[in-house]
Amino acid sequence: MKDYKYLFGPVPSRRFGRSLGVDLNPYKTCSLDCVFCQLGRTTESTVIRKEYVPTDMVLSELKDWIETDGRADYITLSGSGEPTLHSGFGEILEFICSESKIPAALLTNGTMLDLQEVRDAASLANVVKVSLSAWDQASYGWVNRPHPQLLFDNLVEGQKAFRSQFKGQLWMEVFLMVGINSMPADVRKIAALAKEIAPDRIQLNTAVRPPAEDFATPLSKERMEALINLFHPTAEIIAEFRPKHANHIQANQETIFSMLQRRPCTADQIADIFGMHLNEVSKYLGNLMRTDQIRTERKNTTIYYEAKNMENKGYNKS
Repeated sequence: MKDYKYLFGPVPSRRFGRSLGVDLNPYKTCSLDCVFCQLGRTTESTVIRKEYVPTDMVLSELKDWIETDGRADYITLSGSGEPTLHSGFGEILEFICSESKIPAALLTNGTMLDLQEVRDAASLANVVKVSLSAWDQASYGWVNRPHPQLLFDNLVEGQKAFRSQFKGQLWMEVFLMVGINSMPADVRKIAALAKEIAPDRIQLNTAVRPPAEDFATPLSKERMEALINLFHPTAEIIAEFRPKHANHIQANQETIFSMLQRRPCTADQIADIFGMHLNEVSKYLGNLMRTDQIRTERKNTTIYYEAKNMENKGYNKS
């Protein structure tokens, strides 16, 4: 793939197969600061909608990719923050649907769906994935750490309103963590709200990739399986407890692991060295963590990754 500025991948996705990512935000420009986020803490918390990156440049890159490659299962608006904060995301979805036969997916936290113009733009996608991992304002605060202007009731009502007008597939991700939002009584409250919103699919996830906060502890597969029947429709587990072994994925993991055997690195450093998007790096780091090949160490607010056989060797991480 060419060295695009706003496109990344196609990368392997648990839900979307080979997914071409479209990144519409500067790094971690988001309306939430979720404790489980694989990209780390939010650096720019905002609810202001504007053209964060040039729409015409994104469209130019998409046009070039469609003409020169054009092979993916989905084209996905995701990336480094909340895509619906970008004022032109609807124009980009419209372009994808008119210029390509590849279905368009929008991965959104749902916080902007209380706005009619956002619902109208999001309705252009083939699949929209929203999130619901809390049940009231207090739990919203400790799970998602929303921008101060955001209210949980507006999140729910916005998703309900979107469901009523959206004709495509609406998927919902519920992210569960030990000791935070995984008690059956609390999950039942989330499930009751999810039933009101009425998504086509409900997907349970947990912190199998390195999260923003160390206390975001993953549930076991067995505990997640015990919760799926609380949801209607019955939830499916999308957390990858075992990595997939496609050749290109394995090759990238081995390359990253080889480097981490030589020196500790942050996710940003790995992305810079290999020219990868942070989303892609996080997938490989998650697989290496799950197979117990690497460990993390936090120095001040920065997380470093290192091979297990480097542990206690006293490497300088500054």
